[in-house]
This record gives sequence, structure tokens and C-alpha cells, in this order.
Amino acid sequence: MRTDAARNRNTLVAAAKTVFARDGAAASLDAVVREAGFGIGTLYRHFPTREALYEAVYRRDIERLVELGQAAADSVDPVEDLRRWLHAMVGTVATKKGMIAAFALAADTTSAISARWTGSLTVALDALLYRAIRTGEVRGDVRGEELLLAVVGMCMLRDQPGWQASVLRLIDTLVDGLRTDRGAQAPG
Repeated sequence: MRTDAARNRNTLVAAAKTVFARDGAAASLDAVVREAGFGIGTLYRHFPTREALYEAVYRRDIERLVELGQAAADSVDPVEDLRRWLHAMVGTVATKKGMIAAFALAADTTSAISARWTGSLTVALDALLYRAIRTGEVRGDVRGEELLLAVVGMCMLRDQPGWQASVLRLIDTLVDGLRTDRGAQAPG
């Protein structure tokens, strides 16, 4: 792919993420191209179907979450890395919810796309969780898959305005509840 074509594709994916997360069911392909500053023809050259755009946005989000987990490998605060990753996951779910609503995608379409990437998310989350467990700051009786399901469940059950802030507070409570006595912070 030529450099300018790759740049246009990346711009479209970033614009789509913004529009889907912001507009939810009201999101449209016209809004995506306006956000990107392109015409509809440019969008269709790169993404011939709505599902192709959906998959590209979702893939980018998953790759960024995996990268965030890998970047935390040398960090000195594994509990905060875990919290930061779970917070980023809320943004991914918000985008996915917006895409499903905007495109009225069939459940089997979204499930197939999600299934392709869930393993990568679980591996990244398991690595973050294992680091926190190994330091003794977090209990060892929880798995990454369980945390992932908890976060996705919290996100999917909330649809009112402000739902993301509420879920982020719940994630903070969840992470604090995973701390051991050794990892508990003194009240400030």
C-alpha cells in the first residue's frame, strides 16, 4: 500500500472510532468521512462494506490494548498497569457498542469478529494480572478471562449518558477489591 493510501486508511479508522464511540446508534458513514475530512469514495475504496470498516476499527483497538499490555512489562506499578488497561478496555467496548448500534450488525457477525481477537485480549490481561499477582499486591484466585468478562458485562449493561464514568468507577472498585493486604494502600 502506498504511503498516502496507508495514511488515508489510518485516518479513516481513527475517525470511525471517534464517531462510533461518540454517536452510537446515530453514527453514520457520512459522519465518519466528515470527521476524516474525506469523501465517501475514499471510504469505500478502503472499506467496501460497513463490516470491513467495523473489523478494521475493532482490530486496531485490540492491537492497541495488546501493545499497552506489552509496554507495561517493565513498569514498576503492576496494579496501576492493570487498572489502566481495564480503563482502556472500556473505550474499546464503547466503540464496539457504537458500531453495533450504528450498523445494526448481526450478532453472528460481531461474535465472529470478537472471537478472532478475544484470545489476544485474554493473553494480554493474563500477563498484566500475573505481574500483579507475582508481586503479592493482587490476589491469585482470579483469571484474566474472568476480569475481561466482568468489564465487558459492566459496559454492556449500561446505556445511559455517563455510563463510561460509572463503569470506570466500578473498575477501580474491582481492582481495589483484588488487592491483598500487602498491596492495599493506606487511606489518604
